[in-house]
Amino acid sequence: MSLSVRKAPGQAWGVTGCVAVLLAAFLSGPVAAQAVKGKGKSVTGAVPVAAASAPRAGEVLAGARKSDDERCQECHGVDGHGFGQSASSEGRHPKLGGLPADYIVKQVADFRSGARKHDVMTVMARTVDPADIADIAAYFASQKPMAGDGKGDDPLGRKLFESGDPARGVDACVSCHGPAGKGVAGLGAASPPIGGQEWRYLEKQLLDWRSGDRSNSRDGVMNRIARSLSDEEVKALANYLAGQR
Repeated sequence: MSLSVRKAPGQAWGVTGCVAVLLAAFLSGPVAAQAVKGKGKSVTGAVPVAAASAPRAGEVLAGARKSDDERCQECHGVDGHGFGQSASSEGRHPKLGGLPADYIVKQVADFRSGARKHDVMTVMARTVDPADIADIAAYFASQKPMAGDGKGDDPLGRKLFESGDPARGVDACVSCHGPAGKGVAGLGAASPPIGGQEWRYLEKQLLDWRSGDRSNSRDGVMNRIARSLSDEEVKALANYLAGQR
C-alpha cells in the first residue's frame, strides 16, 4: 500500500507520528483523520488511500496454491466439492465450488471478527492474510457449481422453498436463492447458491439460524424465517435442496 502524506515545511515526524498516520489511513477508509498529531504538531488534510478503499480481485492461480498451503483443501476438497457426506462430519464441511467469491470473503471475514462462530474456521480466518483469502475465494468461485444427485424432490421442502408460508412469516427461499437454489445472477454475496449443497450442512445451518447460534445474515432475515420452521420442515428443506442439480 502506498501512502502520500504531506507534512509542513521543516516538520519532522517520529515513529509515533508515522504509526498514527498509518493507523488513521487504515482505519478511516478513503479519507483519513483530518488532524493526526506527531511530535506535538498536526498533519492537516486528507490522506489519500484509494488503493485500500476497495478490495482487490483475487487471482485464481494463486488461490489454487494458497488453498492447498493454508489447508483449505483438507476439508473442502481440491475442487471445493468436499468428500461426500458423513454423520461424523456433523455438517461442518460445506461445498465451496462455484460460490460467489465475495460471499466466501464475507463469511471468512465474519469468522475472523466473531460475527459467525466456528471453532476451526475462526482460527483459520485469523491466521490467513486477507489478500490470500481473496485469492482462495477466487479459486473456489472458479470451480464448477455444486450439484446434487437429483433425488431430493421432497414435496414439503419444495413447497417451502418455492412458496414459503406467508401466514407464519416464512418467505419463499427462491426469492433470494433463485430457482433450484442456484443463486440469482448479479446479487453475489446476497444470493449464495445452496442447491446441491451437502444436506447435513444445510440442516445444521437452518438449525443454527433457528437457535440464534448463527446470526450473520442481512437484516437477520434467516433467523426470522428459521424460527418458524419445525424440525420436520428443516429436514425437508435440507433434503430438497441437497438433491438439486
